[in-house]
Amino acid sequence: MTTSPMFHPVARVLHWLMAVMVLAMLFIGAGMVSTLSEKHTWLLAIHKPLGMTVFVLALVRLAFRLTHRAPPLPADLPLWQRFAAHASHWLLYGLMIAMPLIGWGMLSAGGYPVSLGEGVRLPSILPADPVLFAWLRGAHRYLAWLFFLTFLAHMGAALMHGLIRQDGVLRSMTIRRRR
Repeated sequence: MTTSPMFHPVARVLHWLMAVMVLAMLFIGAGMVSTLSEKHTWLLAIHKPLGMTVFVLALVRLAFRLTHRAPPLPADLPLWQRFAAHASHWLLYGLMIAMPLIGWGMLSAGGYPVSLGEGVRLPSILPADPVLFAWLRGAHRYLAWLFFLTFLAHMGAALMHGLIRQDGVLRSMTIRRRR
């Protein structure tokens, strides 16, 4: 068993906070589009500000990641797994940034306000256009599925590292324990 260095504490806090937020967003979004009840309005009122919070935190997290190196992967990790790890991380960053922007653009194209709470309203970023709205709505839906599948793959890989390989990769993103 090897011991990987730890991620910076800021990176670990952002990682776990955003993991909870992203998972909540995916389930809130799925619930939101599958109901016409009064819960739709309530879920939408949570989804919009949470999405913009994910967007802002993703930018902070990306800036932090670009200025603070991640611990190295285990030397014996096969090349395809190294590639998958790096590709999935960058895909997750891309989706954390793209999904809120696409949602914002979709609502703008649909002529809907993007309200973040009491009196806070974002400006439209696209002109009202029903065709663009429909296209962005589809893109938002399909990218949400990609996000969910990538999230599951990431979680599966973390569990594989923590439970099967026991190589310190999962531990590098959790709380440091004293021996």
